[in-house]
Amino acid sequence: MKKILFTLLIVILFFSDIMAQSGGKSRYLKPTNFQKKISTKISGKIRNYYSLSDEKPSIINIQGPGKLRVMSRGRFIPKEGDKIEYQIVYSVDGGELKLLKKSSVIRSKKATYLNGSLGVPGQLEDFEIVLGRGYHTLKFKIKDKKIPVAVRYVFTKTKEKKQEWLAFSPMLPSEPVDLITREETVNYYRFSKEKPLKVEINGPTELRVLSRVENHYQMRGRVHYRVQVKEKGIVINTYQLSSRRSEITVYENNKELIPGKACEFVINVPKGRHCYEILLLDEDKSSLLGRLLLLKKDVKLEK
Repeated sequence: MKKILFTLLIVILFFSDIMAQSGGKSRYLKPTNFQKKISTKISGKIRNYYSLSDEKPSIINIQGPGKLRVMSRGRFIPKEGDKIEYQIVYSVDGGELKLLKKSSVIRSKKATYLNGSLGVPGQLEDFEIVLGRGYHTLKFKIKDKKIPVAVRYVFTKTKEKKQEWLAFSPMLPSEPVDLITREETVNYYRFSKEKPLKVEINGPTELRVLSRVENHYQMRGRVHYRVQVKEKGIVINTYQLSSRRSEITVYENNKELIPGKACEFVINVPKGRHCYEILLLDEDKSSLLGRLLLLKKDVKLEK
């Protein structure tokens, strides 16, 4: 009996260690915009997939670090052959478009549509996207609409790597704004579409960017906004962020505004000298607050 209990304890500790390394349980995500559900029965259980369009991208917003598993099923429509192929086009944070081709896909033996008139689901095809820390926006489309495709998204959070960050100043001119968080003064810089944050930095390294909405007291609910990163006029990344009023941070010298909760993204800086512009895209918002952080181990690159 003692041997059995000891064995069970070892098994429990083993799986607990695996969960600790993975950082948390998996969760299913819905696109924020295009949500045409395709209910699919798999081994007796109903699963919701979401159709991909060849025109309007499906948008997934998520905060990393973690792994996003993208599970797709092509559809065998009536009079379709024994095999189908399709291509998924996707981008991460407004970066370059990537193409994923699935070929020689056969009919699934375990899955059926609740709506039988749709045809027959193809076998499950999946791939994984590894995401670093901070907010990420991913967009998914199909290259053409010949073969209908539906997708299911599963995100698994992973542990953040412990790293030490130091405040990093943008180029002048930049308008400084002091905020108070838990009795500590923190330096931010105001920026807009017309007056972006400009930063010169040596790579390879990571530049951590925190942004906050400037809320008036009458503003309520969640505020959505977009931030774009450019280098030499070329768009590097575009981030779709969302924030609420902060409950612990206030302006040091302004009682008419309330800062939003900080939203974070990370710019992966390649080797060499780079000059970035960070700007607000939305016309209906006047400005944002930004704070830059650089890895302590890479500060020597700036000396």
